[in-house]
Amino acid sequence: MRKLFLLLATYTLLVSCNANKEIKKDAAVSNEDLYKEVQTGGVKMIPIETPVGKFKVWTKKFGNNPKIKVLLLHGGPAFTHEYLESFESFFPNEGFEMYEYDQLGSYYSDQPKDSSLWTIEHFVEEVEQVRKALGLNKDNFYLFGNSWGGMLALEYALKYQDNMKGVIISNMMASIPDYEKYNNTLRSQMRKGLLDTLDMYEKKGDFKNPLYQDLVFKEYYTQHLCRLPEWPDPVMRAFKHYNEEIYVMMQGPSEFKTGGRLYHWDRKADLPKIKIPALTVGAHYDTMDPEHMKWMSTQVQQGRYLYCPEGSHLSMWDDQKHFFPGVIQFIKDVDAATFKADGK
Repeated sequence: MRKLFLLLATYTLLVSCNANKEIKKDAAVSNEDLYKEVQTGGVKMIPIETPVGKFKVWTKKFGNNPKIKVLLLHGGPAFTHEYLESFESFFPNEGFEMYEYDQLGSYYSDQPKDSSLWTIEHFVEEVEQVRKALGLNKDNFYLFGNSWGGMLALEYALKYQDNMKGVIISNMMASIPDYEKYNNTLRSQMRKGLLDTLDMYEKKGDFKNPLYQDLVFKEYYTQHLCRLPEWPDPVMRAFKHYNEEIYVMMQGPSEFKTGGRLYHWDRKADLPKIKIPALTVGAHYDTMDPEHMKWMSTQVQQGRYLYCPEGSHLSMWDDQKHFFPGVIQFIKDVDAATFKADGK
């Protein structure tokens, strides 16, 4: 028996040594592969073809998950991915693969001057090119959009939902005219003296006046855009870096004065065409009507609604305890094929 035990022990030792050699060999091969090309920390500039030429847009990858890949669409139009950096603290911890992305014209991407590019149609096709370049498909692709990004996510889903597994429309109504009405409701709740001052500047078209901008920020943005007492650095950087020319051209001169190319946008009647699982996100203090977002979830074929009772337009910052668990659970349920729409 003792001799047999010694033989087994010797065999085990040899196997263990060989296994360690293989591990070291594999690690060496892995390191060799790592240095074959320059590593960029997940950043990839994706070429985009347009009718007026070729350009590049900025993306950054976090994590690696062949089953769950989330592309984030920022608002604006023409703000930046920066204010969505809060996702970095949540999605990678869940094992989700996610991509930050600056749309064409935004700070980290090319910024062509041809104004014919700034249309919904262009951005939908741009997202499709980004999807292909990142290898996202119907088995793993989730699209998240906030504000204008929510509008873009809705438009993309209406045309390309067969390429997707789920869509998240965050803090965006399905109608700009309805948004303007709700905006006026919020405005009417302000004190009269403030309204008179705002009216004075707006009638003169003096939207860049420092006093006007200061009033809008202190009296409106801090109540309905982000309610944190001190705005996070990523939010401040997004405001610092936004492309005002594109924003005004598409959205209008201010939150109070909608206009531009999106002024008549309305997709309410088309919501029933969305057949993939869809999550709509609303917040109590949002610039967008949370009841409208709840209604949207009942109009799509497989809808769920997430309400953020302490949140505003940027609920991913000022109501993280409701926002992220709800968004994460939606993605997990769809991935596990256990998703159930509200009321079903």
